[in-house]
Amino acid sequence: MKTLLILFIVILLPSIGLAQDNKSATKKFLNLTVGLSTDEKLPFLPDDPQFTGDFKKITKLSVAKDMKILRFDPTAEGVGTLNVLDNRGRKVAEYVITIKKSKLENVVREMRALLGEIEGISIKIINNKVVVDGEILLPKDMNRIMSVVSQYGDQAATIVTLSPIAQKKIAEIIEKDINNPEITVRAVNGKFILEGLAGSKEEKDRAEIIAKTYVPDYVVGAAEKTGDIKVQRSLPVLNLIELKPAGEAPPKKIVQLVVHYVELQKDYTRGFRFQFTPTLEDQTKIDFQSGSRSPSGFITSITGIVSNLLPKLNWAKEHGHARILQTSSVIVLEGQAGKIQSVTKVPYQTTGAQGQIQTSFEDAGIITDITPTIPNPNSDSINLSVSFKLKSLIGQTESGPLISDNSIQTAVTVRSSQSAAIGGLVSNSSGTDYNKLPKGTSDNPLISLYSSKFFRRNQSQFVVFITPIIKNSASAGSEKIKAKFRLRE
Repeated sequence: MKTLLILFIVILLPSIGLAQDNKSATKKFLNLTVGLSTDEKLPFLPDDPQFTGDFKKITKLSVAKDMKILRFDPTAEGVGTLNVLDNRGRKVAEYVITIKKSKLENVVREMRALLGEIEGISIKIINNKVVVDGEILLPKDMNRIMSVVSQYGDQAATIVTLSPIAQKKIAEIIEKDINNPEITVRAVNGKFILEGLAGSKEEKDRAEIIAKTYVPDYVVGAAEKTGDIKVQRSLPVLNLIELKPAGEAPPKKIVQLVVHYVELQKDYTRGFRFQFTPTLEDQTKIDFQSGSRSPSGFITSITGIVSNLLPKLNWAKEHGHARILQTSSVIVLEGQAGKIQSVTKVPYQTTGAQGQIQTSFEDAGIITDITPTIPNPNSDSINLSVSFKLKSLIGQTESGPLISDNSIQTAVTVRSSQSAAIGGLVSNSSGTDYNKLPKGTSDNPLISLYSSKFFRRNQSQFVVFITPIIKNSASAGSEKIKAKFRLRE
């Protein structure tokens, strides 16, 4: 009797364990459509699963063990079961599969062909309608989905929405394009917030323009279309970037300006004169005399003087060459005007209204005004604003000195230590005089034989060269000057 009882308990124990396993196994009902694949995730899929049941007559089964997914590919209508067992034969899951044919199979197949490239969506048949569901990254994909779904009328619908991950990804792209480690971009509730510090207002505005370029189009939801909800729209980009406090301006650079004035003058004079103009002066007079030793009475004398009786022949030829070179140098800060003035006071006499003689002066020399600016601190190019005048003494007249006044005003760009010819002036004048009586000649000669020819030609050329040099300090180059003049401290 005891032997039979023990044997009964041993036989009963496996059946009790199997009942517990069946009770703990999950059971799920699947409604599938012929021709449409369906994936089912099974988190507790065994490492070496076993499949039992009559499911093979209505569907194919494939397993992705690493993803723990079962894929069903329905092949025929009917009802079947699938049991998933572990390596000990215990049931892990049970599926009751019902497969039917549907007219919407072709619609699903066509929509998958058109929308297969869009990530994050799924196309299913639910409640006798093809439904597109999921979350997308780009608003342009929403337009494509809407266009495809509208082709099928009441047979298809969409409940696709924009993924919050898309906004975060766009914010990362904006921040990368701005390329400033002190500026950050974050997405909050469909808005993009720019924060950080910018070196200038231009940099702040540039970051906002880049952000607006990447902002996606606004997608109107179904509830908003029907008026069930009202959406309060605001600016998609909020620029909260602050400007850095302005630091101290860097010290201005020192520029040495070396100016060379070169003037070349040439003059040529040739004259010929033949003069035979004798003149007669009448000096007839009557003298009265009286005295003890000489008889009284009057004496008449007739006297005449002939001047310029001998013919005169004059011929002259003169050449003149002159070259004037003046060099000036001044050291200034960039942006400040450097002035060089070398002027001589030329005196001349004039007669006043009351006949008094007074002395006046006329300036002759060079007046230069140069303002250097450096537009780019990393470059050696220098912008020069130049204005200079040259007043030269070219002769004397009865009214005073004859002054030539030349001026140039311009703006150029020159590299440091390089020279540029800023301006020049070339003049050429010539004249010829024929039979011009010299000063002091009598207006009423006895005989007038006079012939003369006087030819003159004057040429001048004036050129200004400027050489700007960027200096590290004002004392640079002083050692050479001391050595040149043998100066010692």
